[in-house]
Amino acid sequence: MPKTYLTNAKLYTGEVVFQNGFILIENNKIFAAGDLAEMPEPAADDKVINLKGKASILPGFIDIHIHGADGADVMDATKEAILTMSRALPKEGTTSFLATTMTADRSQITDALKNAAEYIERENNEGAEVLGIHLEGPFLNPKRAGAQAPGNIIEPSCDLFDKWLEEANNHIKLVTLAPERKNGYDLAQHLTSAGITASIGHSDAVYAEVEKAVESGVNHATHLFNGMRGIHHREPGVAGTVLMMDEVKTEMIVDGIHIAPEMVKFAYKVKGSEGTILITDSMRAKGLGAGKYDLGGQAVTVDADRATLADGTLAGSILTFRDAAVNMMDYTGCSLEEIVKMSSVNPAKQIGVYDRKGSLSTGKDADFVVLDENCEVLMTFCRGKISFTGSVEQ
Repeated sequence: MPKTYLTNAKLYTGEVVFQNGFILIENNKIFAAGDLAEMPEPAADDKVINLKGKASILPGFIDIHIHGADGADVMDATKEAILTMSRALPKEGTTSFLATTMTADRSQITDALKNAAEYIERENNEGAEVLGIHLEGPFLNPKRAGAQAPGNIIEPSCDLFDKWLEEANNHIKLVTLAPERKNGYDLAQHLTSAGITASIGHSDAVYAEVEKAVESGVNHATHLFNGMRGIHHREPGVAGTVLMMDEVKTEMIVDGIHIAPEMVKFAYKVKGSEGTILITDSMRAKGLGAGKYDLGGQAVTVDADRATLADGTLAGSILTFRDAAVNMMDYTGCSLEEIVKMSSVNPAKQIGVYDRKGSLSTGKDADFVVLDENCEVLMTFCRGKISFTGSVEQ
């Protein structure tokens, strides 16, 4: 079978950087990647894409917190909705994601979980790969509901979670919960023992409660600063505590709206690239422009740069992953190498898929994005296949 080579590009593997590198794809896997001087000689029928020293190759972005895009939402509970998202995301450099649910009626959550699981198990899915499910709610604190429907928020329940895990055919990878609520610490322990990432979010916990949550297995924080008790000089709250704790990786929505650029810089100074994960938390309006939409059954108004409920509460984002990465570099001065950790390496490790995703190591899935000198997406490969292409001279 013919192989595909991409040559003459700056190569970020997630472990090292090659100033003039190549990547070789065979059978949808990474067969080799490294310095151009060590590249095998292509065969006559192999495809060679020469990037002429004007591009960078990065591991594909992994969005572990995304509700929708291009008019589709995970809570639509249809195969068409997930397919629409999978087809749309490669244009922003995203090669895989977690289908993220919302707080809703139990039957609606069940339908969404079943649908996502069935989609994951289908053969020949297109575009960005669905790696699993992020269950955001309903085990939250109504005091920090944000855009989650407060009337459907319930206390944590191991029994209900187990039922949903069965309905999802064990595809739930990440759960956002408010551990300070009744049975919350028990659920955190239960998730951890099952190999599922427990994340504190939509939580009103104080320092001692967050500390107990971490002792119970919580090692992740959902959209830092948003939907959580903030920092106060007499009580660090959820935000201050998770920033202090090395055990916890923190998501950030870096659109300049959910978190002020100065606070992004502050958080990055504390957590660094090792402790930060970029997400979009985007909703169905992403890619469609201004208008009226819905999120979890709630009316949402989208203008040029944000999505809000009727009372002005932010309702997810319309952020692309490419823009999140560029904003992060602008706000903090971090490097593209550090972006790779926050967008690919860390999320892959956090949800237990680093054996096949998150870096450009031999044998892993050929998921990567090609960026030009302005960090615009030129090409995106999902499992060895071109899922998006812009203008690339060959």
